Amino acid sequence: MTDSISANGANGTPTRVVITGVGAVTPLGLSVDETWANLLAGRSGIDHVTKFDTSGLRTTFAGEVKGFDPKNYMDKREARRLDPYIQFALAAAKQAVEDSGLNLEDEDPRRIGVIVASGIGGIQSLLEGTDIVRTKGLRRISPFLIPNMLVDSAAGKLAIIYGLRGPNFSVVNACASGTAASGEAFELIRRGDADVMLVGGAEAGLAPITMAGFDVMGALSQRNDDPAGACRPFDADRDGFVMSEGSAIMVMETLEHAQARGAHIYAEVIGYGNSADAYHMAAPHKEGIGASDAMETALRKAAEYGVQPTDIDYINAHGTATQLNDPGETLAIKRVLGEHAYNIHISSTKSMLGHLLGAAGAIEAIICAKVIQEGIIPPTINLHNPDPACDLNYTPLVAQKADVRVTLSNSFGFGGHNACLMLRRYEENHQENHHE
Repeated sequence: MTDSISANGANGTPTRVVITGVGAVTPLGLSVDETWANLLAGRSGIDHVTKFDTSGLRTTFAGEVKGFDPKNYMDKREARRLDPYIQFALAAAKQAVEDSGLNLEDEDPRRIGVIVASGIGGIQSLLEGTDIVRTKGLRRISPFLIPNMLVDSAAGKLAIIYGLRGPNFSVVNACASGTAASGEAFELIRRGDADVMLVGGAEAGLAPITMAGFDVMGALSQRNDDPAGACRPFDADRDGFVMSEGSAIMVMETLEHAQARGAHIYAEVIGYGNSADAYHMAAPHKEGIGASDAMETALRKAAEYGVQPTDIDYINAHGTATQLNDPGETLAIKRVLGEHAYNIHISSTKSMLGHLLGAAGAIEAIICAKVIQEGIIPPTINLHNPDPACDLNYTPLVAQKADVRVTLSNSFGFGGHNACLMLRRYEENHQENHHE
């Protein structure tokens, strides 16, 4: 395993990577704490769309970010120039940096990098520019159009704001983007290219054209009479996913760096896997083969830290409530974990948040860290009529207390993209922490 060699420290042990700061802007709140409290309460952030007229669509609801004012995070002029997906990223990143306690003036800017994932980037700016070209002419578009629409502009903007000169890019991995970005930051730190990374995802893709595109594919729920009850992961009556928007950003750093500055540690990152179904552009593999591959790769890396498959206590499922995803993901979990799959707490927080697309995996990584820290599993709401093909413990309807040491988070996306991230409870010495 060549990756384990490059990721080892000077004494031959793998570099330990920890999460020390979190921030989020979601349909359930303008912070991690607000989002977390609403998740535990089983509240839905899904409602009828207010941003635009949905009368021409079969689906009229989504997970909108509510009450967000970019001027709380940047000056008015800057806010007017930036695409909403960049605004969301800047807000979540500001929260994460403040939460981490990092004093950037004391840091080497060459050793801090940024990765912000997005599935579609600044599509709002692109659509507005297209309208202007059609109605006013080519020369009337904004000079900010190109930097606003680029998928990597959120990462670039954060580097400029904070003066961070380390590795900087975006990850585009469809709906697995946020998880892939988190995993790539983990690997980048492990191989010694940075001491600290700002990492996460941002998405602001709610628009008539994107909703229509997903709709004609048959991917969206159409429960217009009950938006809060529309997303039904693992339920026999599920009829599709719910589009959402927002951002989630974490501060990841080496354990050594975190300890040196006395940082609060939410959790330790111990595994990452990425794979392709090589099967279909829009449908997941029916037996979840690629999903299994991603989980197995993450577990192989977790083994370097002394963690075994039977140590997993909680899985944050991709759990989109589409017809094909939920049974396929269930099969993949059972294939990888065998009988232990029935001992694990699982939940789909998309039942409340909706699907944040490129940001989904990032908020779900933060949720896993909070589960470890708080010892409570957020529920899968709307799970009233379980699909017989989905026969694991999906934490239906209400949150459950649980002692969680090791988590796994799944993300799968169009094009057959799969990513998996593993966390564990941070303790200085983990040699005695394995389950008997």
